[in-house]
Amino acid sequence: MKQTKDKIKFIFDLDGTITAQETLPLIAAKFNVAEAISQLTRETIQGHVPFIESFIRRVHILGNLPVSEIDKLLENVKLHKKLCRFIHEHKSECIITTGNLDCWVASLIKKTGCKAYTSKAEVANNQVVSIKSILKKEEIIKLYQDKGATVIFAGDGNNDAEAMRTADIAIAAGLTHYPANSILPFAQYLIFNETALCRLLNQLL
Repeated sequence: MKQTKDKIKFIFDLDGTITAQETLPLIAAKFNVAEAISQLTRETIQGHVPFIESFIRRVHILGNLPVSEIDKLLENVKLHKKLCRFIHEHKSECIITTGNLDCWVASLIKKTGCKAYTSKAEVANNQVVSIKSILKKEEIIKLYQDKGATVIFAGDGNNDAEAMRTADIAIAAGLTHYPANSILPFAQYLIFNETALCRLLNQLL
Protein backbone atom coordinates (compact mmCIF):
# COMPACT_ATOMS: atom_id res chain seq x y z
CA MET A 1 0.00 0.00 0.00
CA LYS A 2 1.32 3.43 -0.93
CA GLN A 3 2.18 5.61 2.03
CA THR A 4 0.36 8.86 2.63
CA LYS A 5 2.48 11.97 2.14
CA ASP A 6 2.71 12.81 5.83
CA LYS A 7 4.26 9.38 6.41
CA ILE A 8 7.05 9.85 3.85
CA LYS A 9 10.22 11.85 4.39
CA PHE A 10 12.87 12.44 1.76
CA ILE A 11 16.22 13.11 3.41
CA PHE A 12 19.03 14.41 1.22
CA ASP A 13 22.75 14.79 1.64
CA LEU A 14 23.80 18.31 0.63
CA ASP A 15 27.27 18.19 -1.02
CA GLY A 16 27.21 16.55 -4.42
CA THR A 17 23.58 15.48 -4.08
CA ILE A 18 21.71 18.79 -3.98
CA THR A 19 24.73 20.85 -4.96
CA ALA A 20 26.30 20.34 -8.38
CA GLN A 21 29.69 21.18 -6.86
CA GLU A 22 31.45 19.91 -3.76
CA THR A 23 31.66 22.82 -1.33
CA LEU A 24 34.88 21.90 0.46
CA PRO A 25 37.17 22.20 -2.61
CA LEU A 26 35.58 25.57 -3.39
CA ILE A 27 36.37 26.87 0.09
CA ALA A 28 39.88 25.42 -0.04
CA ALA A 29 40.63 26.98 -3.44
CA LYS A 30 39.19 30.36 -2.49
CA PHE A 31 41.32 30.65 0.65
CA ASN A 32 44.46 28.91 -0.63
CA VAL A 33 44.35 25.87 1.63
CA ALA A 34 43.70 23.35 -1.15
CA GLU A 35 46.86 21.31 -0.54
CA ALA A 36 46.12 20.69 3.14
CA ILE A 37 42.47 19.86 2.47
CA SER A 38 43.33 17.55 -0.45
CA GLN A 39 45.78 15.59 1.68
CA LEU A 40 43.22 15.21 4.46
CA THR A 41 40.55 14.16 1.97
CA ARG A 42 42.82 11.49 0.49
CA GLU A 43 43.66 10.10 3.92
CA THR A 44 39.96 10.01 4.84
CA ILE A 45 38.90 8.29 1.61
CA GLN A 46 41.67 5.72 2.03
CA GLY A 47 40.37 4.96 5.51
CA HIS A 48 43.47 6.21 7.33
CA VAL A 49 41.53 8.94 9.16
CA PRO A 50 38.06 8.30 10.67
CA PHE A 51 35.36 10.71 9.51
CA ILE A 52 34.88 12.49 12.83
CA GLU A 53 38.62 13.02 13.26
CA SER A 54 38.79 14.20 9.65
CA PHE A 55 35.96 16.66 10.28
CA ILE A 56 37.66 18.09 13.37
CA ARG A 57 40.93 18.50 11.47
CA ARG A 58 39.10 20.14 8.56
CA VAL A 59 37.50 22.67 10.90
CA HIS A 60 40.90 23.30 12.46
CA ILE A 61 42.25 24.18 8.99
CA LEU A 62 39.27 26.33 8.01
CA GLY A 63 38.18 27.68 11.38
CA ASN A 64 40.22 30.88 11.18
CA LEU A 65 38.64 31.86 7.87
CA PRO A 66 35.92 34.53 7.90
CA VAL A 67 32.57 32.81 8.46
CA SER A 68 30.67 35.49 6.55
CA GLU A 69 32.86 35.05 3.48
CA ILE A 70 32.43 31.27 3.45
CA ASP A 71 28.67 31.65 3.81
CA LYS A 72 28.61 34.14 0.93
CA LEU A 73 30.79 31.89 -1.24
CA LEU A 74 28.58 28.84 -0.70
CA GLU A 75 25.39 30.82 -1.26
CA ASN A 76 26.38 30.92 -4.94
CA VAL A 77 27.21 27.21 -5.30
CA LYS A 78 25.55 25.59 -8.30
CA LEU A 79 22.53 23.47 -7.44
CA HIS A 80 20.79 20.64 -9.25
CA LYS A 81 17.82 22.67 -10.46
CA LYS A 82 15.33 19.87 -11.07
CA LEU A 83 16.00 18.34 -7.68
CA CYS A 84 15.64 21.73 -6.01
CA ARG A 85 12.34 22.21 -7.83
CA PHE A 86 11.13 18.90 -6.41
CA ILE A 87 12.16 20.04 -2.93
CA HIS A 88 10.38 23.38 -3.31
CA GLU A 89 7.23 21.58 -4.42
CA HIS A 90 7.35 19.13 -1.49
CA LYS A 91 8.89 21.18 1.30
CA SER A 92 7.04 19.44 4.10
CA GLU A 93 8.32 16.04 2.99
CA CYS A 94 11.95 17.08 2.32
CA ILE A 95 14.86 17.46 4.73
CA ILE A 96 18.56 18.20 4.24
CA THR A 97 21.26 16.65 6.38
CA THR A 98 24.85 17.82 6.16
CA GLY A 99 27.97 17.52 8.23
CA ASN A 100 28.84 21.07 7.19
CA LEU A 101 28.74 23.69 9.92
CA ASP A 102 25.56 25.73 10.26
CA CYS A 103 27.43 29.03 10.02
CA TRP A 104 28.99 28.07 6.68
CA VAL A 105 25.88 26.80 4.87
CA ALA A 106 23.07 28.95 6.30
CA SER A 107 22.48 31.00 3.15
CA LEU A 108 22.88 27.98 0.85
CA ILE A 109 20.31 25.95 2.77
CA LYS A 110 17.93 28.90 2.87
CA LYS A 111 17.77 28.74 -0.94
CA THR A 112 16.40 25.20 -0.80
CA GLY A 113 13.47 26.29 1.35
CA CYS A 114 13.24 23.11 3.43
CA LYS A 115 14.16 21.99 6.92
CA ALA A 116 17.81 21.15 7.47
CA TYR A 117 20.04 19.57 10.11
CA THR A 118 23.72 20.51 10.26
CA SER A 119 26.75 20.28 12.48
CA LYS A 120 26.90 23.28 14.81
CA ALA A 121 29.67 25.69 15.69
CA GLU A 122 30.35 28.44 18.17
CA VAL A 123 31.32 31.61 16.32
CA ALA A 124 33.10 34.67 17.70
CA ASN A 125 34.63 37.59 15.82
CA ASN A 126 33.48 36.06 12.52
CA GLN A 127 35.50 32.87 13.12
CA VAL A 128 34.70 29.34 14.27
CA VAL A 129 36.06 28.98 17.78
CA SER A 130 34.71 25.51 18.56
CA ILE A 131 32.53 22.68 17.31
CA LYS A 132 29.37 22.34 19.38
CA SER A 133 28.06 19.18 17.69
CA ILE A 134 28.80 16.94 14.70
CA LEU A 135 25.75 15.71 12.85
CA LYS A 136 25.12 11.98 12.53
CA LYS A 137 22.72 11.65 9.62
CA GLU A 138 21.46 8.25 10.75
CA GLU A 139 20.16 9.83 13.96
CA ILE A 140 17.95 12.16 11.94
CA ILE A 141 16.64 9.22 9.94
CA LYS A 142 15.83 7.35 13.15
CA LEU A 143 14.12 10.46 14.53
CA TYR A 144 11.60 10.45 11.69
CA GLN A 145 11.25 6.67 11.63
CA ASP A 146 10.32 6.81 15.31
CA LYS A 147 7.55 9.23 14.34
CA GLY A 148 6.20 6.62 11.94
CA ALA A 149 7.63 7.93 8.69
CA THR A 150 9.05 5.89 5.84
CA VAL A 151 12.43 7.51 5.21
CA ILE A 152 14.02 7.70 1.78
CA PHE A 153 17.64 8.85 1.87
CA ALA A 154 19.73 10.04 -1.08
CA GLY A 155 23.46 10.56 -0.78
CA ASP A 156 26.79 9.95 -2.44
CA GLY A 157 29.68 9.99 0.04
CA ASN A 158 31.52 7.68 2.42
CA ASN A 159 29.96 9.48 5.37
CA ASP A 160 26.48 8.58 4.06
CA ALA A 161 26.95 4.82 4.52
CA GLU A 162 25.35 4.53 7.96
CA ALA A 163 22.47 6.79 6.93
CA MET A 164 21.82 4.64 3.88
CA ARG A 165 21.95 1.47 5.96
CA THR A 166 19.42 2.94 8.39
CA ALA A 167 16.97 4.36 5.82
CA ASP A 168 13.95 2.40 4.61
CA ILE A 169 14.95 3.15 1.01
CA ALA A 170 18.46 4.30 0.03
CA ILE A 171 19.42 6.01 -3.21
CA ALA A 172 23.05 6.34 -4.31
CA ALA A 173 22.99 9.57 -6.30
CA GLY A 174 25.80 9.92 -8.82
CA LEU A 175 24.76 13.35 -10.03
CA THR A 176 28.04 15.17 -9.36
CA HIS A 177 30.51 12.28 -9.19
CA TYR A 178 30.40 8.50 -8.92
CA PRO A 179 29.07 7.49 -5.48
CA ALA A 180 31.52 6.12 -2.93
CA ASN A 181 31.93 2.35 -3.16
CA SER A 182 31.21 2.03 0.56
CA ILE A 183 27.57 3.07 0.15
CA LEU A 184 26.68 0.85 -2.81
CA PRO A 185 25.86 -2.27 -0.75
CA PHE A 186 23.17 -0.30 1.08
CA ALA A 187 21.51 1.29 -1.96
CA GLN A 188 18.32 0.00 -3.51
CA TYR A 189 18.80 2.45 -6.36
CA LEU A 190 21.87 3.78 -8.18
CA ILE A 191 21.02 6.84 -10.27
CA PHE A 192 23.26 9.08 -12.38
CA ASN A 193 20.67 11.35 -13.99
CA GLU A 194 18.83 14.18 -12.28
CA THR A 195 15.68 13.67 -14.35
CA ALA A 196 15.64 9.99 -13.46
CA LEU A 197 16.13 10.80 -9.78
CA CYS A 198 13.20 13.22 -9.74
CA ARG A 199 11.05 10.68 -11.58
CA LEU A 200 11.87 8.08 -8.92
CA LEU A 201 11.14 10.51 -6.07
CA ASN A 202 7.74 11.30 -7.55
CA GLN A 203 6.99 7.59 -7.87
CA LEU A 204 7.85 7.07 -4.22
CA LEU A 205 5.51 9.80 -3.01
